[in-house]
Amino acid sequence: MGTKYAAYVGCYTFHGSSKGICIFDVDVKKGRLKKRKEVAVNNSSYLTISHNKKFLYTVVDEGVAAFRILPDGDLDHINTATIKGMRGCFLTVDKKNRFLLTAGYHDGKMTVLRLKSDGSVGKITDEFYDNGIGSVAERTFRPHVSCVAFTPDEKYICMVDSGIDQVRIFRFDHQRGLVRLVDILHCELNSAPRHIRFSKDGRHMYLISELKNYITVYNYIPGDTHPEFEFKQLVSSVPKKHTEISAACALRFSPDDNYVFSSNAGENTVGFFERNMENGLLYNKCILPISGEYPKDVAVFPDGKHIVCMNQDSNSLTFFTLNYEENVIIMNGLPLKLDNPNCCEFVELED
Repeated sequence: MGTKYAAYVGCYTFHGSSKGICIFDVDVKKGRLKKRKEVAVNNSSYLTISHNKKFLYTVVDEGVAAFRILPDGDLDHINTATIKGMRGCFLTVDKKNRFLLTAGYHDGKMTVLRLKSDGSVGKITDEFYDNGIGSVAERTFRPHVSCVAFTPDEKYICMVDSGIDQVRIFRFDHQRGLVRLVDILHCELNSAPRHIRFSKDGRHMYLISELKNYITVYNYIPGDTHPEFEFKQLVSSVPKKHTEISAACALRFSPDDNYVFSSNAGENTVGFFERNMENGLLYNKCILPISGEYPKDVAVFPDGKHIVCMNQDSNSLTFFTLNYEENVIIMNGLPLKLDNPNCCEFVELED
């Protein structure tokens, strides 16, 4: 009997029929999801899984909700904690499951919360309101914190601000949960950096920019006082001929780290890139339509052979098989209806 997985999709609930978090059974071989049940929370705009795979955390209107992942994949609510700010848009957990970081798009704030041994979210240990002025563009004239991420060594935190085109770098105190600004990575004006991810070997960083529709590749070089980010490559996330209203959204890795995937709203495509494991460079294999509107996220199945797109505006999930030999993605069955999907995570279940 093969390994079993569950998938969790966070959904907005301010309109439509979604209740918050939808739990799916996963058919890895066929690359499909089967809806099992929904868990009611207010506007699950982003969710993440702890590194020990025991807990799920999601952004909600009230702050952050914590759930215990049961052996069969169901969720048991532990608690909900305030972030003392406007609703977040992104969150992440450190490797030892001691701290939770949240990003606030609407108020330009990063919040650090302590996690307890039972998985519950504790008190705020630190918070940082970004400041500065971008350009006159509609999306980039004031701080919008869109992502927060630990560096691979977890000495530092990267806070991505799409409103002022910067990534702020903080030294992190793992004992007290405090942050201290040590450096700033300046991005191209009006590029709107959105999400950041590191390779598993900790040597390369990837930053996707929403308004310029590209992925920037850096070497990550740890340091005692601050890290260095050495520019390597800039690769477009959209085809040469694309709509002017396209906005890059998701940035994901395959389970083996050999491939990178991105999604583009407006253009409504997904990009499929091969990654050189040695130097980190990306090579475009294909950028193709996803048969849906506003692909907010794309998730790669645990076997690395299929993907699913969360299409927010068309209220659907669309499935594709990855053909690595022919450099294409092939639609895999009919779309699955789900109102306002935002984010998807897979979890391996206990035997």
